Amino acid sequence: MTVNKGDKKGFFKRFSFDLLIIIAAVMTLAIILHVNSEKKYDKLFLDIQNRIEMLPKRNISKKPVRFQESGSEIEVYIGDSLVGRYLWGDDLPKPILYDVMTLSGSRVTRGLLSEKIKGETTEHPHHTGMFFTYGRVNGENFWANTTTPPQIKQVSLQTNIDVQGEGHISVVLHWISTEGKVLLVEKREMSFFPLEDGFVIDLSIDLSSQSGKVVFYDTKEGMFAIRMADWLAENGGTGRYFSSNGDQTEKHVWGKRAEWVCLEGKRENKRVGVAIINQADSVNYPAYWHTRAYGLFAVNPFGQFDYETTRGISGVKQLNYTLESDQSAHFGFRVYVYEATRL
Repeated sequence: MTVNKGDKKGFFKRFSFDLLIIIAAVMTLAIILHVNSEKKYDKLFLDIQNRIEMLPKRNISKKPVRFQESGSEIEVYIGDSLVGRYLWGDDLPKPILYDVMTLSGSRVTRGLLSEKIKGETTEHPHHTGMFFTYGRVNGENFWANTTTPPQIKQVSLQTNIDVQGEGHISVVLHWISTEGKVLLVEKREMSFFPLEDGFVIDLSIDLSSQSGKVVFYDTKEGMFAIRMADWLAENGGTGRYFSSNGDQTEKHVWGKRAEWVCLEGKRENKRVGVAIINQADSVNYPAYWHTRAYGLFAVNPFGQFDYETTRGISGVKQLNYTLESDQSAHFGFRVYVYEATRL
């Protein structure tokens, strides 16, 4: 049996037409799925925004905060739930709060320091838990060091549980140069209070110059930061960044000023979120955000030149924030860790 040219031509014409219909259907489906996905994320943003705005009005949980101190470590509990460990030491480049966990026990910080988790990333070893530091203080890099010096060294500590059941850790820290000179004295209070869906950590930090002028040269490497668990990262995990500006994902949040940023992901059929809120009395408010899809989540009031030039803004001036001798600067951050049911 032979097929004439007319039949071949008709077959290919029908095939091409059917293929175009299939392609159009696939594209339409993709558009519908994308629109539905964006609507879902818009609903998530509104829920996160409402949670953060309602924080001052939220009822504090009846589960009290308690501390368990051993050597150079304090375990922080809310009721029977371990929610973090505060660690310091003469051999550490900086004090950290690590193994930060939700009330149900999901670790939200990378476990690099406490234990080796199979498959967990190990790059950027200076990203450990929750920390406060900076990359260009006069000629010193307090951000990237994994050994001492330079060092942010704890020199005193006090703990207190108040009548409301909130816990407070107050410390004095010295920022010590490679030559052993105290450049800055840091007074920090970390206050923990429980909520029904999670807990809040308030950080009130004052830095005072001690030995003449101290300059915080512009750099993206700072300042209050959390290295998130891999499962909560945008790359390879379930996380997504949301900012008070309405921006979403690292691409749109990074390098911009915002009042708050939240990283939310999914874990064991729950929504898990970590929000950092820059307090209005903090220096150079609102600060810039150093959000990385691999899991670094940081807020930085001093990096404007790096951030804005990278974003293509022209005519940017160096801030180079300066403290003269005996001057001080105040920093305030609120961390909100929560679990919620899915929308």
